[in-house]
Amino acid sequence: MRLATCAAAALAFFAADPAFAEAVSKDPTQAPSGTYTVNENHTEVLFSIMHLGLTAVHGRFNTTSGTLTFDSKQPERSAVSITIAATSIDTPVERLSNGLKTVFRVQQYPTAIFKSVSITRTGPDTGRLSGLLTIRDVAKPVLLDVTFNGGAKTPMSSTYSLGFHATGTIRRSDFDLNHMFWSGFVADEVQLTIDAEFDEQKS
Repeated sequence: MRLATCAAAALAFFAADPAFAEAVSKDPTQAPSGTYTVNENHTEVLFSIMHLGLTAVHGRFNTTSGTLTFDSKQPERSAVSITIAATSIDTPVERLSNGLKTVFRVQQYPTAIFKSVSITRTGPDTGRLSGLLTIRDVAKPVLLDVTFNGGAKTPMSSTYSLGFHATGTIRRSDFDLNHMFWSGFVADEVQLTIDAEFDEQKS
């Protein structure tokens, strides 16, 4: 409901002022350097995993938080730390969602944490983000391909916002998640898709 409300508000604004899209700059040097925080309403952490090699099972984590320390002059010197609420894992099937919460042992490990280690620029608005992902106290390196969607002052406030799209692949076995109740029916590889908006943090 919250996402639907925000989407409706955004659509209404764009209908009234289509010029906003033109104000978005994909040049990172135009964005203010500093600390940004995750905009939870406009951030999605999605995952998919093949079932029996036939179809992909899709899910998401509904709640995220975190910060981005952004260096506009040298984006590769930026750093990000994201906390994902494992308790918010969600799929279209309630039984599966509840089963995954058991697998993740959310009562004991309520969060998963990603912290960047290094960033390598691969193009004017793309890069490769290397970091450590910790799930159930198991930390493993993860590589994400990131696209900078752009930045602009948002219509709802005077703060500057940055948008990113990222994709990557992890293995269940790396995080000792092979003993799932449906482990024999799904692939080891899990595809990640992340869309994130960060809002400038005002002092």
